[in-house]
Amino acid sequence: MTRLGLCSVTFRRLPAAEVARRAADAGLEVIEWGADVHAPPEDPGTVRAARDACDRYGLTCCSYGSYFRATPGEPAEFPAVARAAVLLGAPRVRVWAGGVGSRAATPQERRGIVAGLRKAAGIAADHGLELALEFHSMTLTDTVTSTLRLLDEVGADNLRTYWQPPLDVPDAEALAGLAALGDRVSAVHVFSWWPGNRRLRLAERADLWAGVFDLLKERHVELEALLEFVPGDDPAVLAREAATLRRAAAHRPGPPA
Repeated sequence: MTRLGLCSVTFRRLPAAEVARRAADAGLEVIEWGADVHAPPEDPGTVRAARDACDRYGLTCCSYGSYFRATPGEPAEFPAVARAAVLLGAPRVRVWAGGVGSRAATPQERRGIVAGLRKAAGIAADHGLELALEFHSMTLTDTVTSTLRLLDEVGADNLRTYWQPPLDVPDAEALAGLAALGDRVSAVHVFSWWPGNRRLRLAERADLWAGVFDLLKERHVELEALLEFVPGDDPAVLAREAATLRRAAAHRPGPPA
């Protein structure tokens, strides 16, 4: 089953209650609260307010979007992140794999990030949490090959990865990457950018998202598809984008060619 939702970072300028209201009005089910504005780990009161906003509008918090990067010295900060996720009611914490691309990272840097993620995964497990890697450029998850290698190197049962369409990668190549990640994907960040980070309406890459949901329907694990970064950061377009997302999710794959 794929649940449809929203990343709160889509509307950083709005208060949490307004983000939740708009998500519910758009017919979405779940929300990923970002740690930068709506649920900072050092501010339990604000975290609690985000949870209350979910409860008020009948939403479920599916994940906590942290900015933990597993760099040297950072693991000491992860217990606060884990406590905030528990307070938020999130079953999963999104984390980042360092701050340097897989080709540029030295063996020592990679080993350090692996160690940091392994320690964070242990702390998360103690709190009953899963972790998921942000699939992103300038990190060790900038390619599918490096992401799979990293998951194996960390070797934690509660660690999986997110997926999003890489910038300027054609649809077929992007879909092949998602297929290669298989059941190790826990959530998908949904947006249509082309070229570069030019934000298009979701419908303008309809073939890509139809293909994504064809693949997600083959998965044997529950995951989420989360709208992120709508055109113009405009809350007024959320209902339209959510409707497009529902149509993509309802896509019925055709017979083999």
